[in-house]
Amino acid sequence: MAPTNFNIVCSVLGGFIAIFGLVSYLLKERFYLSEALVALIAGIFFSHVTKVIKPIDYVLGSQENLATVTLCFTRLVLGIQLVIAGVQLPKRHLLREWKALIVLVLPVMTVTWLCTSLIIWGLVPGVQILHALAIGACVTPTDPVLSNSIVKGKFADQNVPERLQKLIVAESGINDGFGYPFLFLPLYLLRHSGKHEMDQPHGLLTVLGRWFVETWVYMIGLGIIYGISIGWLAKELLHRAETRGYVDRESFLVFVISLALLTLGTCGLLESDDILACFIAGNAFTFDDWFRLRTLDDSLQPTIDMLLNLAVFMWLGAVCPWSSFVDSNIVSIYRLILLAVLVLLFKRLPVIYAMRSFIPHIEQPRQALFVGFFGPIGVSAIFYLYVSVEYLRDSTVSEREGADAKNLEEKMLVIVWFLVISSIVVHGLCISLAKLGILLPRALSSRFPIQSRQPLGSQQHIQSYNTFNCGIPVNKPHQSNSSGSLRDRHIAGED
Repeated sequence: MAPTNFNIVCSVLGGFIAIFGLVSYLLKERFYLSEALVALIAGIFFSHVTKVIKPIDYVLGSQENLATVTLCFTRLVLGIQLVIAGVQLPKRHLLREWKALIVLVLPVMTVTWLCTSLIIWGLVPGVQILHALAIGACVTPTDPVLSNSIVKGKFADQNVPERLQKLIVAESGINDGFGYPFLFLPLYLLRHSGKHEMDQPHGLLTVLGRWFVETWVYMIGLGIIYGISIGWLAKELLHRAETRGYVDRESFLVFVISLALLTLGTCGLLESDDILACFIAGNAFTFDDWFRLRTLDDSLQPTIDMLLNLAVFMWLGAVCPWSSFVDSNIVSIYRLILLAVLVLLFKRLPVIYAMRSFIPHIEQPRQALFVGFFGPIGVSAIFYLYVSVEYLRDSTVSEREGADAKNLEEKMLVIVWFLVISSIVVHGLCISLAKLGILLPRALSSRFPIQSRQPLGSQQHIQSYNTFNCGIPVNKPHQSNSSGSLRDRHIAGED
């Protein structure tokens, strides 16, 4: 026997993915459970319950190394999945939908950030407003990894209009990259708050000007330009090589993954917004729809997407600081639960509902409630959390700054992690619970029928609406599950 860490991790990861694959359709399409929630539970079980996986041992017992590994892992997953998301959007989608996207990225995202920060500031004892703004910025972006569970699968096909699905994908891709300015504004102010330059007549304007140039101009602006350039260049090179017969099918299909790694690495070398650049590069790569249509029926990209989802959420379940939720001196578990409830309810739902008239994709109030509630917090929040931790550790000079940075780091770790776990659980279960709430009364009524006083002829005119179908009418008499349809076709074939 050789129970090394490598052998154990390979065994556990391979076994979990294999077992999940055996029941994946049942879990995702019948019970409507997200693969993120299932992988998170698996990570908790194998790490914190059975102690089979020991992440701290893999990084030589260093919490700093563990944070670095988690930062790099989440960055890698976001980069690859955002390129894939950009590739899967129709041609010129960002240009056609620019008005709705500007509304979602600028006013909606700003109000979301402020609302979340105010809730944190009001519920966490002793937290400064700048600390609350930094913590709120981590959980403001809509997570693109968890958003995929909303716009893919049977539930999305039946209940979410396709135009709205595309908008959710585009919004999550763009606003995930736009998280840097919101995060670094409070961090810059904290860094320069005790320095001499803030006492100068124009000290605050100098700091704000530096923040604007370094985040909006260099990180966001350069990220967009770089993403467009590398995406368009990659498309032209692949198109010409494929036309001349230089590319085999396998290399053609995997080209998107190599584009993601190239964009992530080179943009990271420039210290620009590599996350936004990856999404823009993917969209520029299929600006004319050539590659997207050529790979429309291919399953490589969804397969890689699924493997990354399972791996990263299993890792998050394994490395989550669960004990800090109960033993923390920063905030009690009861306040954390209340904080999670308020953030998930009021983070973006009110502002989406109030501004629904400016978003033409949202045609009914019910759709506004759907889009407002499904703003999940996930991998991107953990990424921004450890970006903040790295920045705080590298930028502190004096002893006072070090103590303040350590205090903020401890608060961020507890609050952001708890909000991420809460969002994964709530958004991973809400569809299945909603379906259960709809189907259970039907099952009971069919078992214990109640005689209706309405005339029999009036039943055919009754039309019902699913609570989560975004306003799409569903006729009850014609509903049937997929297994029943297959069985009927099979019987018809035999006849």
